[in-house]
Amino acid sequence: MEYIDLRSDTVTHPTPAMLAAMAAAPLGDDVYMEDPTINRLQEMSAALTGHEAGLFVPSGTMGNLAAVLAHCQRGDEVILGNKAHTFLFEAGGISALGGVHSCQLSNQPDGSIAMEDIQAALRPDNDPHQPHTRLITLENTHNRCGGTVQSVAYTRQVADFAHGRGLKVHLDGARLFNAAVYLGVPAKELTAPLDSVTFCLSKALCAPVGSVLCGSNAFIERARRVRKMLGGGMRQAGVLAAAGIVALETMIDRLVEDHARAHRLADGLAKLPGIVLDPGSPATNMIFFNLAPEVPFNAQQVAAALLNWRVKVSATGLRRFRLVTHYWIDDHAVDQAQEAFQQVLQKA
Repeated sequence: MEYIDLRSDTVTHPTPAMLAAMAAAPLGDDVYMEDPTINRLQEMSAALTGHEAGLFVPSGTMGNLAAVLAHCQRGDEVILGNKAHTFLFEAGGISALGGVHSCQLSNQPDGSIAMEDIQAALRPDNDPHQPHTRLITLENTHNRCGGTVQSVAYTRQVADFAHGRGLKVHLDGARLFNAAVYLGVPAKELTAPLDSVTFCLSKALCAPVGSVLCGSNAFIERARRVRKMLGGGMRQAGVLAAAGIVALETMIDRLVEDHARAHRLADGLAKLPGIVLDPGSPATNMIFFNLAPEVPFNAQQVAAALLNWRVKVSATGLRRFRLVTHYWIDDHAVDQAQEAFQQVLQKA
């Protein structure tokens, strides 16, 4: 029996249709911009996000880093949330490799950054003591705020505010299509007003590798140079892009199934003694919860015990969990995961 892996939607592996497309993909040298499969993926991605051009990159981390470096100069400042993936989980690359200063503002419970906080954080351009504010970054869906969704109205509000002050806005849209499906809108409704967006193919969309960075033609040209600098020019990478094309063609509309299964699993877990579900969780495909104070085990101990039931979960704190549904979690897996938690907690 295989493991039921709820640690992340990054654990997905390619579907048979993706593997067939990878085997049959026409290839070229992408550093020369001659890989037809990558070119097609980039064109599709740009159209879906309402931008002029796209750039295939190995990972979302590289996509976000390339975006910040293409928008900012050394010593500039980017405004982002204190729970943003770029701040927490990308090894400080914008500072270590780009010399870009970060201004971390508190994320609201829904993952947004309050407009008044953004306004208060802007630096005066004429003060030599301070860095120049150049960029605002958002995240949608927002990972560490529970897979929450930023609305079309909020996204446009931030864009209008920024553009009125000569600033750029980048979106870490690793799970952009989860947000779009949740809202029932095309992805470009969330991204067209922004200056750039990165989305992942290798999470909920089930492709094995890769992300796409989208923006204007001029922006993508700058980002292409940064990608080369970071070692992201991958030559005949159309074999990877082919899976991404299948992902965009077949995986977006079905994300509603992942959301429904997350709700079903959360409803079952909430009924178990010892589990305290976060209010409003899940928003999309992520479930966050804590162990109740009376449970004598910590999260790591529970996670270890669940392995005996062939269930893998992520402990994100001493008594805290994140579970993520995805293409390879079906209704049976939901039932089995719930049963495994029940059996482990009964021994508490």
